Amino acid sequence: MDVMTQPSAARGDQWTFLTNHARVLIALAQDPEARGRDVADLIGITERAVQLIVADLEAAGYLTRTRVGRRNRYTIDPTVALRHPTEADHPVGDLLATFLHREDTPAADTGAERAAS
Repeated sequence: MDVMTQPSAARGDQWTFLTNHARVLIALAQDPEARGRDVADLIGITERAVQLIVADLEAAGYLTRTRVGRRNRYTIDPTVALRHPTEADHPVGDLLATFLHREDTPAADTGAERAAS
């Protein structure tokens, strides 16, 4: 039996639907002033992994990092398209809206209101 036909339990049930990039983006949308170590603890990855993911997301235009005193504040651009060609017709704001309650997340933080107009 090859890997593709083995039951999931034989492979350890380690897969998930969301990538760590999506998890970091969602965490920063929920708390734009979160520290890297707090995001790492929440997601279950290293702080260094969070730093690399934030750099990826920033380079791709999904978020901008603004220094506020000794902390960073993250602003997400919800209009940037998802990266995979099969989802490229959807903005990242659609994904975030699935996981965030609009009344819990100010529009200025995620730009969700801009995406809706």
